[in-house]
Amino acid sequence: MKITDCTALILAGGDSSRMGQDKAELVLDGKTLLESVTTTMHSVFPKVIVSVRQLRTGVDVPQVRDEHTASGPLAGLAAGMKSAATPWIFAVACDMPFIKPAMIEYLAGQRAGHQAVVPLVRGIPQPLAAFYATSCRDVAESILNGEGKHSLRALLEKLSVCYVNEEQMLAVDPQLRSFFDLDTPQDVAIAMNEVKK
Repeated sequence: MKITDCTALILAGGDSSRMGQDKAELVLDGKTLLESVTTTMHSVFPKVIVSVRQLRTGVDVPQVRDEHTASGPLAGLAAGMKSAATPWIFAVACDMPFIKPAMIEYLAGQRAGHQAVVPLVRGIPQPLAAFYATSCRDVAESILNGEGKHSLRALLEKLSVCYVNEEQMLAVDPQLRSFFDLDTPQDVAIAMNEVKK
């Protein structure tokens, strides 16, 4: 079942400094990480866009460029909120190839009365596998235009957030594989083994 009041926003504008190469272009099980996440997002949402710092070639979904340079994922989130025509966006990093539709659908069900829905894994917020109301764009922009840290954490501190803990999520993703992200070559090796199972 598609979540029709929401646009998927795949963030693919990072430096990939710990990986040493562009994570979005890494190939896993015959697809780039960006292609893999895009396929999953298309299975859940009618609209998918990709947040980038520079336009990418060979990407067959709409791309939105950051308006604020050197401001990390928050800039991508703000650009996505501006571009989306839906009241919600689901922000996901391009290096999370195992994110499960059932997990996304579960999180979507927690949105009522909140401005964001953010999973907690080992007590740590996962803001790049989370729902945000696009009405929060002004808050994001004020942080980006301000003096403080231009971070997703700074945004969450200003929003009404539903934090979803591990116990709640284990029913739909028993190993919490949705939150396995590929930051280092070691992570890629682990992911390769996962795919072979």
